[in-house]
Amino acid sequence: MNNPLVYALVMLLAGIGIPTMATLNGGLGGRLMSSSLATAMALALGFTSVAVYLLVTEGFPSKFVADDLPIYFYLGGFCVAFYVISVTWIVPRFGVSNAIAFALLGQLIAMSAIDHFGLFGAQQYVITLKRIAGLLIMALGIYLVLDKSVANNH
Repeated sequence: MNNPLVYALVMLLAGIGIPTMATLNGGLGGRLMSSSLATAMALALGFTSVAVYLLVTEGFPSKFVADDLPIYFYLGGFCVAFYVISVTWIVPRFGVSNAIAFALLGQLIAMSAIDHFGLFGAQQYVITLKRIAGLLIMALGIYLVLDKSVANNH
């Protein structure tokens, strides 16, 4: 399937899931008194869900490692774990909006570098003045939605 509208809608739902997940995990971590335990539970449920999806859609994999694949392609799981434990720990202390706003700013910086340099084999999109302007507008939007009272209370 090659349908940009479907891709956009799926990513919109994924985007909705990020602050929802952050809020739920932050609440779980607070109630369990352990961000690490809440993260482990979330990732275990995520792993189980993906494993079931894999088995239903593709069956049991015949191999788990691809030949001649750079090791860094297997490290995305560390990024997922770092993100989940970070938002689980930070959201109750910093607020959902603030936490997600800075995560979004980090995504803008990383996506720009990855696209511009074609990092990790990604398709290269050189940063243009138009794109820089868009990124600056998005960064300004992130700044405007931050809850400044959180920073002033600490």
